[in-house]
Amino acid sequence: MNQPVHTMESWSWSDCGSPAHVVQLRSISLSPDPPKPGQDLTVTVVGTAQERIEDGAYADVVVKLGLIKLLSKTFDVCEEARNANATIQCPVEGGDYTVVETVALPKEIPQAKFNVAVRGYTVDDDDLLCLDLQVNFMKSPFPRFGW
Repeated sequence: MNQPVHTMESWSWSDCGSPAHVVQLRSISLSPDPPKPGQDLTVTVVGTAQERIEDGAYADVVVKLGLIKLLSKTFDVCEEARNANATIQCPVEGGDYTVVETVALPKEIPQAKFNVAVRGYTVDDDDLLCLDLQVNFMKSPFPRFGW
């Protein structure tokens, strides 16, 4: 499916899912924007669960730096939400949601462009979510002008 890419100055996201995916993303915002290594990052995600999400839902996450795979891991979505004391816990009933989470970014993030692919699945292995993120921690060679 050809979804629009939502581009900000230093990052972008696209919902690569189809209308059949359980979770439909509406927006993602970051604070601060752009993200800064060594600072807390608050992520706000707005979306719709089109049906109930049960314990056992999982996500495959791949983080790449160019063509180099830095991380490939499967996360239990409900367990991660419990561990993070998230505002939404499984089971998640169908409906509209806004999820706000804050994470600490390490100071040691290299000045580079990262690609993150998230593919989520229900406990029954049906498509849950498809999200592609690009984050650029490269320092701009040109100062920003306030024109």
